[in-house]
Amino acid sequence: MLGLGPEVVFGIPGLISALTVYEYAQARAAVACGDFTPRLQGRLTLNPITHIEPWGLIALLLFKFGWGRPVMINSRNFGNIRRDTILVALSGPVANFLLALLAGIVWAFLYKFGFMSDWLRQVMFLVIIYNINFAVFNLLPIPPLDGSRILMELLPYNLARQYAQLGRYSLLICAAFLLLANTSFLGGFLSFLTLPFLTIVNMVANLIIML
Repeated sequence: MLGLGPEVVFGIPGLISALTVYEYAQARAAVACGDFTPRLQGRLTLNPITHIEPWGLIALLLFKFGWGRPVMINSRNFGNIRRDTILVALSGPVANFLLALLAGIVWAFLYKFGFMSDWLRQVMFLVIIYNINFAVFNLLPIPPLDGSRILMELLPYNLARQYAQLGRYSLLICAAFLLLANTSFLGGFLSFLTLPFLTIVNMVANLIIML
């Protein structure tokens, strides 16, 4: 748990960037696939105020589990509903990972040329961690997360219909995650899933430093 110490302050840029980039990427992807609903709602912006849901941000600060303002999407406007639904669902997590990678590259150059202070090191580290965590968490195949939308489009029709029934329990699932957010079990499980992505960022950063 983050608690109310300095780590909360250092983590705010990472949390806000993760939420903003995730929602913006999904809005941009939906428009690219033919649905202009996000454009009409003014979601094609990197202004954090547009994408942040206050209670979701507070939950992220306190429990490491939260949410932004969902981007409203009308999949009937897509050229290929199955393909485009998967692309839009993937766009947010992919954008989070790319931002984590970019933050790792910036961190490496700042460190290499001696511009890294203690507070900046912590801020950059949490930008990387929160964006990777956000990407991996949203890819879990649990309603209402993006992973469930991807899996639903990949499953045969009958199985997809049965799987969709889990959506009615999404509030209970979210409540369970809030309760388990800071347990060693869930923390260890998510750490295991994020390790490959963090390894890639570390490898790129170390390569830049060694050059």
